[in-house]
Amino acid sequence: MSHATTVPFDTLAFVKELETAGVPPAQAEAQAKALSGVLQKVEESRLQELATKGDVEAAKVEMIKWTAGMFVAQTALIIGAMFAVMKMNQPPAQPPAYHAPAAQEMRLPTPPTAPAR
Repeated sequence: MSHATTVPFDTLAFVKELETAGVPPAQAEAQAKALSGVLQKVEESRLQELATKGDVEAAKVEMIKWTAGMFVAQTALIIGAMFAVMKMNQPPAQPPAYHAPAAQEMRLPTPPTAPAR
């Protein structure tokens, strides 16, 4: 991040409060400067953790790509399943040929012959 952040910290009021408490002016100013620097670094660190507009846009694009990919994959799966079901329900290309069994004669057994006398 290159832009400067402003932390609402009144260094003059802080210095005056320290001086009122008996801190020498030079020491009060040094403490105010040090505390202001710490607050500035904390604020910059906090801002670096926030998502930028570019981060949000990149995430949005990735989400759209992922969603579109899943839509295409799901559609292909459904169409493939439909074709498989249609193929299973179709009659065979050529009906099987009927082969009649070989004809059999139906004969009665020959009666036993009478014994010769």
